Amino acid sequence: MPTLLDKDSVNLKSQHFLIIKPGAMGDLLQLTPTIRALHTRFPSARIDIMVGNSASIDLFRHHPAISDILVFDRRGEHRSFRALLSLWRQIRKQSYDLVINFQRSNLKTWFLTSAAFPCRILIYHKTRAKVIHAVQDHLKTVEPLGVSPDGEELDLCLDDVNRSYATALFESHGLDSRPVIALNPGASHPVNRWCTAQFAALADRFSAELGAAVIIVGGGGDSALAHDIDRLSNSHPLVITGTTTLLQLGAILEKSSLLISGDTGPMHMATAVRTPVIALFGAADPERTGPVGAGNRVIQADNLACIPCRSRVCKAEIQMECMERITVGMVFKAAKEMLDRGKPCAS
Repeated sequence: MPTLLDKDSVNLKSQHFLIIKPGAMGDLLQLTPTIRALHTRFPSARIDIMVGNSASIDLFRHHPAISDILVFDRRGEHRSFRALLSLWRQIRKQSYDLVINFQRSNLKTWFLTSAAFPCRILIYHKTRAKVIHAVQDHLKTVEPLGVSPDGEELDLCLDDVNRSYATALFESHGLDSRPVIALNPGASHPVNRWCTAQFAALADRFSAELGAAVIIVGGGGDSALAHDIDRLSNSHPLVITGTTTLLQLGAILEKSSLLISGDTGPMHMATAVRTPVIALFGAADPERTGPVGAGNRVIQADNLACIPCRSRVCKAEIQMECMERITVGMVFKAAKEMLDRGKPCAS
């Protein structure tokens, strides 16, 4: 049977850990301070992670603290019990000493956890009594191991191949000689999206008043939004939405001067490569999921009692008023101030 760890278990001598977190990109990146702290506390331990799809593998492909990456695709490959059992057997062979389950609400992850028995387990419990950032919540989970936070900055480890891709892209479009501002119009939930007309107007101001180059980034599902921005703008930003891998996008964001985005994965990716972010927040709560690290800025509408509602569906009488009240002028002013200050040096 497993042993639930408590605060007296700091003398754990485990050498093989499994972290279970089949979540979205932003969720996984917000887990990286916990991984870094674990590695600092147990430098000789082997740390594996289970993610939710094959695309997420890239987020940890070059991470120095991660030994192996398992995939639990519950909506795809592992929908059948046969495939789930095959993954269970794969876990069983690893003889894990410790499993940290960050997806405790999912019964299938508990089935997979059982493959490591007998082992010790840690269970993630979201703080309910007050709002704390997800990064801090994740770190609280490993406190019984005697783990001390090694900062709260996110990590995305890039390699030379993907950095060379970004360099070639910038050179081919003449982007190296001026500020490059990335716009990310997409988000999984529409309540987190700023409208395309405002993005288009903002892109035109960046081009006309700052001489900046503007690129539109995001996944393939954001292509319609990107092309709408291009159609509505006079400056016609460079649209690369849906054309990059996760690590190529990370390298592009690393070379960019600034990212403007709602609450979504690329926002966290930019902070993980130390590129400043202007985060546009309405329904989502920046105290919980806002950008981490110095030099970032959150913009929210003033004098709206309904924000943050933390809902995925707008129920207000004036639909999406929280995002509509964020004006182009507000974002442009913040961006100009951040560009004038310059991009911080990478730590």
